[in-house]
Formats: sequence, C-alpha cells, structure tokens
Amino acid sequence: MSVYKYINALADYAIEKGLIEPTDRRYTVNQILMTMGLDEIPEDAGTETGTKLNEILEALTDDAVSRGLVNDDITSRDLFDTRLMGLVTDRPSHVIEKFNSLYKESPEAATDWFYGFAQDTNYIRRDRIAKDKKWVVESPYGDIDISINLSKPEKDPRAIAAAKLAKASSYPKCQLCMENEGYAGRMNHPARENHRIIPIGICGQPWGFQYSPYVYYNEHCIVLSSRHEPMKVERLTFEKLFSFVEQFPHYFLGSNADLPIVGGSILSHDHFQGGRYTFAMEKAGLEREFTVPGYERVRAGIVNWPLSVIRLSAEDPKDIIDLAEHILKKWRSYTDEAAFIFAETDGEPHNTITPIARKRGELFELDLALRNNITTEEYPLGVYHPHSEYHHIKKENIGLIEVMGLAILPARLNTELELMKAYLKGDIASGEKPELAIHEPWLEGIKARQGNTASLTDGELEKLLQDEMGQVFVKILENAGVFKCTTEGRKAFMRFIGTL
Repeated sequence: MSVYKYINALADYAIEKGLIEPTDRRYTVNQILMTMGLDEIPEDAGTETGTKLNEILEALTDDAVSRGLVNDDITSRDLFDTRLMGLVTDRPSHVIEKFNSLYKESPEAATDWFYGFAQDTNYIRRDRIAKDKKWVVESPYGDIDISINLSKPEKDPRAIAAAKLAKASSYPKCQLCMENEGYAGRMNHPARENHRIIPIGICGQPWGFQYSPYVYYNEHCIVLSSRHEPMKVERLTFEKLFSFVEQFPHYFLGSNADLPIVGGSILSHDHFQGGRYTFAMEKAGLEREFTVPGYERVRAGIVNWPLSVIRLSAEDPKDIIDLAEHILKKWRSYTDEAAFIFAETDGEPHNTITPIARKRGELFELDLALRNNITTEEYPLGVYHPHSEYHHIKKENIGLIEVMGLAILPARLNTELELMKAYLKGDIASGEKPELAIHEPWLEGIKARQGNTASLTDGELEKLLQDEMGQVFVKILENAGVFKCTTEGRKAFMRFIGTL
C-alpha cells in the first residue's frame, strides 16, 4: 500500500466536497505529511480515485499505526483520523459566515448546508451511522421507531485502561461545552477538531447550534448554552424552545426533564435536542380536549400516547408559554396518593416535565410530558422507569428521544439477536449460552404464543424478534406514563386537569 496515494486522495476529497479550495491543495498535502510524520511525497505518488472517505482515513491510520505513530485501539485511531479531518475543516469564522449567508435565503438552506458539512467533515461518521439497525412496529399509539445503536464504537480493554491512566482534566468541562470546538481530544474525551458550532441568539442570550455526531434521527441537532450551567425546566425553558422554533420553523426542539432517572444523560449543561423528523408522538391525535379557564386562546388536550402528555397549540407562542408555566407550577406541587403521584418525599422533589416545541402549519405547538422519578423498594430504579421484566431489552432512562417514540436500544442486542434466533430454532438449549439467560423467560413466552418457531426461516425469526422487541419498548413507554392508559388512569389524569 502506498500511503502517499491516500494523502493525495484526502486532499482530492476535500476539494471535491468544497472543504478546501484547489489553491489550498499544496498547503493541505504538507499539513497531512506533517501530521503523518512524513517529510516528502513522491511526484509520481498518484491518488486513489473513487475511494470512500472512511477507507482513506483507515488506510492513513493503518500506516501511522504500523510506524508506531498511533496506538492500535479504537480511541487512539479516532483521535488520529479526526486530527487529519481537522486539517481540511474550515475555520469557524468562515463556516459561520457561510451559514449566515445561506440563512438569509432561508433557514432550510442554512441547515441543509450545515448538516451536509458536518457529514463531509466526518464529524458525523456516515459509515458508522449506516450500521445502526432501524425498524418500525405497530402499536395502539401508532407506528413506533425502534433502533439498535451501533454507531458508538465500544471501547476495547486497551483503550479503557489508557483512559484510566489519562491525566484528569476539567477542560472542556463536559462534551457539550463550546470549548469542544476544535479540541484535539484525549483518551477520555473525544476529539472535535472537525466540529463547528453556529452561534445563535436564544432569548437574547448567546447559545450554540450544532449537530449530534450520532444522529439518532434525521438532522438531529443540539442547541446548547454558551455557559456550563445545569438544566432547569421553568418558564424560561419554554421561551427558549420557541425562540429557536421561531428562527428555525422547520425544526422541532425539546428538552430533557431536569431530574435524575427521568432526565437526560448530561444534566450539568443546559441544552436542547431537535431536528427535522416527525416522531410517532407528534402524529398521535388528541383523545380528549379541554379548556383551561383564563387561557381560552390555547387549544389543549390529552394526547393518545403511553406517556402522560398534554398538547397545547395557539397562534401566539406567548399564550402557550403562559399556560405551560401554569401547568408546570401545578404539576410540581401535585400529589394524588390514589394514583401513586407524590410531589416530594422527604424533601426530594419528584415531579417535572419533558417539553417539546414545534410549529405545525400556522400554529405553534407544545407537548408537555408529565414525569415523576419516585423510587420504591419494589422499583429501586424508578416506578415510572422501565420495569425489571423489560431490562433484558432496555434498562436505561427514558429521555426526550424515547418519550417521542424512538427506542435507542443497546448495541449488545445486535449480537444477542443471532443467539435468540438460534434458541427459537432449537439450535441452542436452555442454559447453554450465559448471555441468553436474561432473555430465556421472554423467549419461552414467544414460543408459547407463536407455536412452532423452529420451522421459521432466518428472516421470519428476525422479523418476529424485532416486532417482539418493539412491543417490549411500548410496554416500557407505558411504564413511564404517570397516568396509565386505563379507565382509572384516565380518571386520575382528569383529576389533575381539574386542578388547572
């Protein structure tokens, strides 16, 4: 393999994607040579035409590993190939100028370009995202999106050991801080040399707009505060959500709840997630409408959804914000012992809200998912959290994305899926595979319902298991609902509505 061909190929790729100008080529090649620890490139080196970006980067990184420049583990390789991509990623000022110029044409033009840019610079790794498994299952609440997340590489033991030995650092304070832009990374913090943030104003304050490197759905964006301060759901939260939606009406924006168990993975940095995708919850209709006295300009209703969601819509977002604040205050202090809703126990607050804002036609809309994080001896991880009988599929918190109807299931299920198929085929006996032990009661239930699963084809078994996993996720969403989708649960929901 001639590494020089791939150096030329990376420069050619950058020109093709508009990341650099043709007049930047010599300079760029020299920067790549320096990063690769090489002094020169033969005049007759040639190039690798038609080679995919991930293949170019893999070849360059393989060469660096072979010469002892880079350790051969996934984290070290990611740090190195991101450094290479940083060489062909334009300065923030130029990226911001391009975005703002396109925004004058339309918000869609600006985000279309920026989303493509984030992929072309390999900040969003297309090759890894393509590995994610995705399918749709039917439910009483509409079609639910299911995915097995394979785009986050699992660290190997060498990388884990190296991360433990890495010097502790508080810079950047977290992975959402703006200081990540252009950061070289380290063994316990990802490289972000190819990462760019667009500054935007949210309620008159400096915030940033970027994409998630893992894009769980189309144009999955993150809107983050310029200050490292904790998340908080309050009136200002609703104002911030609509401040963004008014600037980017083709995107929704939502916030994780601000309490552990029902909140997001990073509660220490105020941020929102949004994008250009229609989730099942948005498609769900209202099962019952109601009017709150004093807020007659707002249409309100209970959404036909496993979680307990109130939908508000109006022409003026301020009318929605006023009512949302009223509902939040009522919910924070609301207790209904008959429904096992407790505002607090021993001084610890339990009630909060997961809000999602969007524009639908000429109306603004806000969904308020009522959340509660109380724990008991029977449910130590949370009463309104995935119950233990479903932990074999998903044990993690139900955050904003799951609330809206997209399951993000752990990568282990991809491997375990093959074992599950063999078990249903009768090729693996009970107790033969330790990793299947947590699934066996569930698999036996599938066999009892389906009959002779041994006669099914591999494709039929995969479809069956995908459907069954999807139904488990629907049950998990029902677990997270504070007012259940039963006659008694809906009566309890209306008792709360009656307090507004």
